[in-house]
This record gives sequence, structure tokens and C-alpha cells, in this order.
Amino acid sequence: MAESRICEISLLDLNAAVDALERAEVGEPRSVLGHQCIDGNWYIVAFKPGALELEVVFDDQSVSAQRYKDTALFLAATTEVFKPYELCITYPGTKEQSKDPFSLPLGISAADLFYYRQGQEQQAQRHFGAHVMDIDGVTGVRFSVWAPNAKALSVIGDFNEWDARQYPMARVEDSGVWAIFIPHVQVGAHYKYHIHSATGERLEKSDPYARAMEKPPATASIVCAPEHSIELDAEFYQARERRNAVDAPISIYEVHLGSWRRTLENEYLSYRDLAEQLIPYVKEMGFTHIQVMPISEFPFDGSWGYQCVGLFAPTSRFGDPDDFAYFCAQCRENDLGLLIDWVPGHFPSDAHGLARFDGTHLYEHADKRQGYHPDWHTYIYNYDRQEVRSFLVSNANYWLEQYAVDGLRVDAVASMLYLDYSRQAGEWLPNEHGGRENLGAIACLQQANSVCYARNQGVMMVAEESTAWPGVTRPVDTGGLGFGYKWNMGWMNDSLRYMALDPIYRQHHHHEMTFSIVYAFSENYVLPLSHDEVVHGKGSLVNKMPGDMWQKCANLRAYFGFMWAHPGKKLLFMGGEFAQVKEWNHDQSLDWHLLEQDNHQGVQQWVKALNHVYTAHRALHDNDNDHSGFMWLDGDNSAHSIYSFVRVAKEATQKVITVVNFTPQVRHEYRLGVPDAGKYRVLLNSDHAQFGGSDVHVIADESTPIEAVAQPWHGQEYSITLSIPPLSTVYLLWERECD
Repeated sequence: MAESRICEISLLDLNAAVDALERAEVGEPRSVLGHQCIDGNWYIVAFKPGALELEVVFDDQSVSAQRYKDTALFLAATTEVFKPYELCITYPGTKEQSKDPFSLPLGISAADLFYYRQGQEQQAQRHFGAHVMDIDGVTGVRFSVWAPNAKALSVIGDFNEWDARQYPMARVEDSGVWAIFIPHVQVGAHYKYHIHSATGERLEKSDPYARAMEKPPATASIVCAPEHSIELDAEFYQARERRNAVDAPISIYEVHLGSWRRTLENEYLSYRDLAEQLIPYVKEMGFTHIQVMPISEFPFDGSWGYQCVGLFAPTSRFGDPDDFAYFCAQCRENDLGLLIDWVPGHFPSDAHGLARFDGTHLYEHADKRQGYHPDWHTYIYNYDRQEVRSFLVSNANYWLEQYAVDGLRVDAVASMLYLDYSRQAGEWLPNEHGGRENLGAIACLQQANSVCYARNQGVMMVAEESTAWPGVTRPVDTGGLGFGYKWNMGWMNDSLRYMALDPIYRQHHHHEMTFSIVYAFSENYVLPLSHDEVVHGKGSLVNKMPGDMWQKCANLRAYFGFMWAHPGKKLLFMGGEFAQVKEWNHDQSLDWHLLEQDNHQGVQQWVKALNHVYTAHRALHDNDNDHSGFMWLDGDNSAHSIYSFVRVAKEATQKVITVVNFTPQVRHEYRLGVPDAGKYRVLLNSDHAQFGGSDVHVIADESTPIEAVAQPWHGQEYSITLSIPPLSTVYLLWERECD
């Protein structure tokens, strides 16, 4: 039975209540609707705009309600105090009968919200949003939303003609949360919250916890069927743990789902289409993971998903939540890791979103120096607010638990960590200690990482963090942020700047390619060549390279070879694998027709070969985070722009020698110091004809191993001689059993 808030009211109070109901300004609807005692007599009170007649139906009788004056308020006198009843309402041309929402419990209590209000809730979506449930034997939908400063709230939707007067919500004690249980609302119904602010504004907001939303530009939230838990066994969790471990081969293909490939009519592929086309392609190319740009619903295509509105709703551009779940399941079935971009750093100012949600700065800081992002013209979350912390942490955990994805790549971490990020003096406020660190954001990130790792075995949390912040991948209990991996933005910037140089000038910038080794083992790194490097006038990867198209592709192959051998996991944005020429355009498909040309097909085959060699050889990945996994042979040959180094597997039973020539000159009879006696077999040569190269071979017969001789060179006891092709990367394999 409904929570009791009954107190005797007078006809004078009733007149005021009618006025408030007509204006959708009732903050305590249960004080005037449902069972009410009016001037000493009991009534069932209902407010039904547009109704012609109304009856109150009990199990054994029905009572006709009388219209109050010339209003939409109906009163039915009764002696059946708190006995269950239904309302039978006659509208023009139709009649409806259902339970009265104001005779039923809210389905949520202040006790349910204890951890949410403490900032410790890990599954806030259980308590908020639209949930199909049974209450007192009645099936309906419980709606609940946090809006502590609102004067009144209503649920509006296609089930009540979007009329804010129909379903006013009730406060859940002093929690700042409003709720209502509405019988017979169906799965698929569209809805929003109508909010009357304390200052008199009328706001219509999408549900922050909606699990589905309309396809933009429409903005309504959608009632979803109850969630089904995914059946995952111990074998899955163990496989995910192995796949995402620091000693695993991790090669990530970053994808914008709206422009990877489109139909002939330039329409999006659906999640199911992508499952059938993208997953086999990624598997064939040898990538171990897909990383999709933000999946959470967003209003503006040009934001690529980085300005989210519906954080719990997979974007409807490609299908519904079940379709996205199918895509995730297909990744799991194909042993393919799936990462999604998660954006807790900012949110847009769209009127239907989180901005000034209840008429106040609820999710964002009120002070513009803390709550507004000058680069993106967006709002910044108030990480110090406990309810906001519960919202964000629950959302991170939701994607991992509900869709069993492998992990989250957390966007723009640097913008969260620093209060003065992109701000001049006087444009930011220091923390309580006078520093520039955003203590609330740090605590939020630490909490999100701790919760996600504790609740989801084998996941990986990845930080896009562009500064020298210490301990990004250290555990929280030792003062770190608790991420599993960090993007190596320094390596990316230095190496791309070097590669853009004409080879004749590279000798003067040689150590831009070696500096990254100085700090390569300070964090668990991912080497990123992401979408950010091929937009906003930066051009495509291949067009960053100097020379004609053959030289550009040769440079790109050599660069990829250097990258795949460098310590750290790999990430490549779509199109880079076949040398997309045009800068990325989110409104168009990639230029797949380029694969009709040998140069582009060669780059694609090279990336495929790199991935397969990388995953097959432990030396290239299982010692990524330790100094013992890397050794320079010659890192100082600036005169010839040649780099040579060794990648060493754990226990040193396998080694891969990498030799990179960043000039167009062939180096014959090149002597290379090597650390061990024995035989060295050619694994890869980016200059082979099959990759679009000039087909200069390392030795005449590359199927024959090269025998090391006891001639010291490059500080090593042994050496070999070989030819180094132009603009190339060569891998040589040594294994202990090869003696």
C-alpha cells in the first residue's frame, strides 16, 4: 500500500491544490491525490485532465466520482480507507482502467539511496531511471531521478500526451530524489522529466540513467525491458585476464563506428552489420582488440561521441541496446577484446541534458572557473559532489558488467587532473591546499578504477593522459591513479614530428626517436596513433610522411615497424592500416577503394604481418614494462638515421633484433653487433615486394639464418653482416634452441 502522508485538508487547501495541479507545480502530490481526508470525510482524489467521467473500482463495488467545480479534479466519497482500487476513466472515444499511481508505493526508499548519497554507490542505475517492475501485483514502470532543488517534477511521455499535469512525482523523503510508479507503461515508451525549478523555469530533461534514447536529433528517453545478466564462466574471465595482461600482446584497432564503412547510400552500418563485417576484418588483420569511440548517446555527430548526454544508453545511431549487446557478444565469441571510450571529463550544454538539470548547477560546478571547459565549451562535472561521484563510478562499472566489455579508455584525463588546465592566471581556483591538482577528480578516478577492477576480473582501464603526472598506472593503495595502462603521448608527438622531416634532416633530430626509452618503463604504456592525429587539418598518417607516394608508404611501413617493436602496447586508428590518404571525415566511409592500388595494399599487408609476428613472438610483448625487455645495439647512429635494438623475452629465451633505416639509402655489408652466438632468422622486412617495397633483401636468401661471428661490434661480443633496405624496418629472430 502507498506510503502514508495523509493529513486532513480543507476545501480551501483543495482549491490551492487544484491550481497547483493545473500548473504542474505540486511538490507533494500524495498530500492531495489518492486517499485524502477532506473536512473530516474520506475521498479518493484523482486529477485527470481531459476526462469526461471517473469511477473508483474496488473488488466488490464501484463508486462514481464527482468533478470538483469546473476542474479536472475528481472526488469519490468512500469508507474503504486504504483499500486497493482502480480508476476507470472515460475520455472522449475511449475508456481506461488501471491502478492509481498515488495508491501504490514508490518502489524506492531513502534507505536504498544511502550509498548513493555517500558517493559510494557502484550500481546507481538500479535505483534510478525507468524500471519495469511489479508492485503489489501490478506491473508498471518506476521512474526516479535526482533533482534536489526542483520545486516540482513530473514524468511526461507518449503514454500521457506529454502532459506535465498527469503524473507528478513525489520526493523520496529528504534524499533529493523524486519517484513515481506508473502502472501499465509499456517497454518502448518514450519519456522525459518535466522540471519546475525553484526560480520558475520549465525544463524538459532526458533521463540521466536511461538505457536507451531516441535517435538524434530527437531527445526522449526510452523505457527498456529489464536487464538480463550475461552468463559468463570462469574460462571467460581467465581468458580476458590473459588477453589484457601487461605481458600480453595488445594491438588495438580504434574505430569510429559511423565512418569505418557505410552503405552505398552513405547510411550507417548497424551494430549487427558491424558484427558481421568489422569483427572478421579485425581478426584477419591480426589485431587483438577493437576500441570504439564513445558509445554513450550524444546529440551532435561532429563531437564523435565525446560530448555525451545519455551515459547509460548505447547510441541509437546503429541500433538498440540489444543490438549493441549482440556486437559485444560477437567480440567475446571471437576472442577479440572490446574497449570503449568513456568520457567523465565534461558534458555538453544541450537543454535536454545534464546542464543545470534542476535549474541549478547540479552535476557541474557553479563557478565557471571550475565548471566550464574553455576548449570544448562544455561543462565540467562537480567531482566533489557525492551523488555525481556515484553517477560516474556506476556508469563506468555499468559498461563492464552489463555488456562485459574488456575495458574503458578514459578520455581527457589530464583535463580532469589539473584545475588550471587550458586556463590562464586568474581563470582557475586552487584546491584547499593552494595547489593546482583537482582533488575531487583524482579521488573519482581512483574510485572508478578500484571499483571496476574489483568487480570485473581481467578488465583493463586505460588513461588518455598527456602530462608527466606520476603513478597513473600505479595501484591506488600506493598513491597511484589505479589505471592499467596509459597512452604514451610523448612518444607519439616526438615520433610523428621526426617522421614528418625529409630524411636529409632527420640526422639532426635523431634522439627524438630514442628519448621515449628513457621513460618507457615508468608506466604501463600504450603507443597511440589515434583519431586525434588525423583530424583538424593534421592530415592523414601517410600524408605526414615526406616524398612521393611510394616514399610516403615506405616511410609509413618503416615507422609502423619501429612502433610495433618499441616497448608498449599498440593502437592504430582505422584507415592508417592501408594508408588512407584523405584526412578522416566522420561523415564518410573510409576510402576502401585505395586497396586497388599496390602501395596501399602493401601497407595493409605489412600491418597484418606485423600483428601476426607481434602476437606470435614473446620477445615483442611479454617484457614490455621492464628494462630487461629492451637493449640498444646502436641508438646513436644519427649520421645514417639507423636505429638498432633488441627486444628480450622473459628469461631471455627469445630475442628479436630490430633494425630501422629512416633514409632512402641502402646500406650493404652493414655490420651489426648482436648479444648472442647462434643463428638469426629474418622475420620481417618492410621492403619486400609483397608490402610494396623495392625488394632489397637482408641477405640473398632470407630463408637461410644468419650465423653470428665472434667479432665484437656495437659493444656486443658477436656480430652479423646484412644489407639494410631503404626506408625500412627489419626484424631478426634469435632463440636459444637455434644454436
